[in-house]
Amino acid sequence: MQISVAPLSVAPLQVTLVVGSNRHGRFGPVVADWLLDRLRDRDDVVPEVVDVADADLPTTFAPTPEATAALASVTPKLATADAFVVLTPEYNHSFPAGLKNLIDWHFTEWQAKPVALVSYGGLAGGLRAAEHLRQVFAELHAVTVRDTVSFHNAGGSFDDEGRLKDSAGPDAAAKTMLDQLVWWGRALREAKERRPYGG
Repeated sequence: MQISVAPLSVAPLQVTLVVGSNRHGRFGPVVADWLLDRLRDRDDVVPEVVDVADADLPTTFAPTPEATAALASVTPKLATADAFVVLTPEYNHSFPAGLKNLIDWHFTEWQAKPVALVSYGGLAGGLRAAEHLRQVFAELHAVTVRDTVSFHNAGGSFDDEGRLKDSAGPDAAAKTMLDQLVWWGRALREAKERRPYGG
């Protein structure tokens, strides 16, 4: 009996959703649930979640037993990902310290992989946080996709049960963003099969 295996060019991408807030009372899980539904609706991606609130990483970068345990639960999800969706709020015109800490604990896990950015906040919708993340991921040899999804006055965009009051615009934006993520994810995965990334 011959087993048919899909070539990597068409095999679903492993996409890790990074939930970037760990504040008490955070709104991130509401947006994350909406995002996961969009990811699960697709047959070209397989989603995984890394939540900054669950990754108790110290800021000293010391190899303590606590850090080792936290990394053991987080690093494999980043390492095996073909692509990422990073969800960030905007705190003081930028992204949260916990997200930066998670990013900084890793390096090769981000290299030569695409990153889609989803932001939420008040009037600015978290867009300044997303633009700051572009600079960070460029330094880590990752590729951020052009289109984003942003929620302006995010708390008012969802009802009490976590459903979008008007989903047409965000759903269309998410499709465009995820289409770009899949294109880049496949292209970079195929390129790395042919030649290791030389970053």
